Amino acid sequence: MESPTRTARSSTQLIYAELLLAALAYVLVQSLIAPVLPEIQRDLHTTQSLVTWAFTGYLLSASVLIPILGRLGDRIGKDRVMPLALGGLAVGLLISAVAPNIGILLLGRVIQGAGGGVIPLAFGIIRDEFPRQRVARAVSILAALMGAFAGAGIALAGPLSDALGYRGLFWLPAIVVAAAAIASRFIIPPSPVRHPGRISVTASVLLAAWLLALLLPLAEGPEWGWGSARVIGLFAAAVVLAVVWGVVESRSDSPVVDMKTMRLPAVWTTNVVSLLFGAGLYALISFLPSFSETPASAGYGFGTDVTGAGLVLLPMTLAVFFVGLFVHRLMRTFGDKAVLVTGTAITVAGFAILTFAHHQEWQVLIAMLVTGIGFGLAFAATSAVIVDAVPAHQVGVASGMNVNIRNIGGSIGAALMSSILAAHTLPSGLPTNSGYTYAFGAVAVASIIAVLAALLVPRHRTTGGAPDDAPATPDEAVGTGSTRR
Repeated sequence: MESPTRTARSSTQLIYAELLLAALAYVLVQSLIAPVLPEIQRDLHTTQSLVTWAFTGYLLSASVLIPILGRLGDRIGKDRVMPLALGGLAVGLLISAVAPNIGILLLGRVIQGAGGGVIPLAFGIIRDEFPRQRVARAVSILAALMGAFAGAGIALAGPLSDALGYRGLFWLPAIVVAAAAIASRFIIPPSPVRHPGRISVTASVLLAAWLLALLLPLAEGPEWGWGSARVIGLFAAAVVLAVVWGVVESRSDSPVVDMKTMRLPAVWTTNVVSLLFGAGLYALISFLPSFSETPASAGYGFGTDVTGAGLVLLPMTLAVFFVGLFVHRLMRTFGDKAVLVTGTAITVAGFAILTFAHHQEWQVLIAMLVTGIGFGLAFAATSAVIVDAVPAHQVGVASGMNVNIRNIGGSIGAALMSSILAAHTLPSGLPTNSGYTYAFGAVAVASIIAVLAALLVPRHRTTGGAPDDAPATPDEAVGTGSTRR
């Protein structure tokens, strides 16, 4: 007969495996499509500006649904909302896979945004179900793997598209996500922590409105012109709507996002770091492949194909992954803040290398390796700080908003890179080498500001069980003991 301890260990291992599958599927779906947008444009006979909405529409949808689904999970149970989020992601993938035109494909991508709810739900389930001394380890590994798979999606897009066609990039994840949705219904236990209360429709609409008003001009600004009436008007509307939303949430008895929680020193400072880190990550993912694909005759670039361009990100992906397996020990020994500050500082070094030394492929690979180490430390630390800083019933929403803020930072980083490169373009239409130098330098400056923000995070030492002698694995992350704290 199995002991209770062994049974609990098996149970938490199964839950963790399900959460890993769900979270990594969402992250892959987010990044797989970017490299094949030109192929989608040709196949569906559409325009470049319209096909970019296959990425932008997904980001907008996820940004709106992440906090709402996180709040819904805190209210009615994460075990109930997780299958809904995964089911929406699977349905959206199937619609995009069979889309006969760009309109249907974009509809599918918007529906896929429901998968964003997986992230806050996963962190909340870890907080609910895992022994207290194992929460930091489980969170850090999950956060690191998500960061790694964001880059892995770019690297895998080329080979998978060559083998299966771009529609295979929808079909394959759809099968995995559908299986995860079904499995989650039986694997994830009922949530022990709930926070009853209705979800305000007014607050939800205002949240969607200000996010749309902010992210839309960030996505379209380079094409519309940053001084255009549309861009300025939408930014102004975003500010007004965000203020109104904040007032409504502050006065609500059951807010979608608790403003008191967002004002906690550990939360707002960590969110600032995430905003700036999102800018750096998305800038790399969005533009480094294009840099690599540029023919060397332009004075820079390596003339790689889509697959080779994706592989340039591989050192960063591997570094984020492997650092994530060890970072919980560093947090336990030195505290979350020390790890976060160190990670941001290392990232500055990586971007500095990329700014001043990107003429040879080996230089870029070293820069990616250094940057990946920094990202691996910082991603794990930010997630751990948020989970530890907020009440159990706020974990879903707080971690969801942290992801949202990272996405907003990503939009800002991508828009900043695009604008700088557009201002330094050759007659052939290719950006100049100096344009990339200025763009990488701008992201390096953002990373320096992230270091300063990290220094403002309140000091906290992650506590846990006895030190381990071997690197953590996903199985080890869940530990032993009761699944209730």
